[in-house]
Amino acid sequence: MFIGVNVPVLRDIAKRYAELLSIDELEEILQSPIHEQRLCCLFMLLMLFKKKQYAIIKDAIFQLYMRNTAYINNWDLVDSSAHYIVGAYLEDKDRSLLFSLTTSNSLWENRIAMIACFWYIKKNDYEDALIIADLLLHHKHDLIHKAVGWMLREIGNRHLESEMRFLKNHYRTMPRTMLRYAIEKFPANLREDFLKGRVE
Repeated sequence: MFIGVNVPVLRDIAKRYAELLSIDELEEILQSPIHEQRLCCLFMLLMLFKKKQYAIIKDAIFQLYMRNTAYINNWDLVDSSAHYIVGAYLEDKDRSLLFSLTTSNSLWENRIAMIACFWYIKKNDYEDALIIADLLLHHKHDLIHKAVGWMLREIGNRHLESEMRFLKNHYRTMPRTMLRYAIEKFPANLREDFLKGRVE
């Protein structure tokens, strides 16, 4: 259910009220049928996650997030939160959870796993992102193709050799949307070579 409140207004509400709500109240908002309430709640959660340095608060926010993935069920909900909460939380921990999310039957958990890796990509750590991209290579849903292509492009923005190596191994069989997202910033002649299967 959408009610038409725009993102700047939601961010302003989150900034004003995030610290006034308990974890239980935030969880109730995250389970709202109204999309904008869920998005506003995620803005609150990531503000608290960034601001509060206490491990117990970060643990509570992460656990809340993971038990409510069924409500983080639109691309903007995932993309605005997964790397800031899931990626950041798991940075110095066992990241096997990401691979469980990757193989989940939930489209949104699959996308959470891929987008969470953006946290590591921005720190020039590409290993998990490339493994997850490989696991999701033949996913049936276009929203996953876009997410994987986007993360491959972000890797290429920082270390082109890593992206090129992955693409050369997979570009002939990967979904076209995924490939187009991944090569979007390439020079026109190189994009054409990939699209026409001329890259060796």
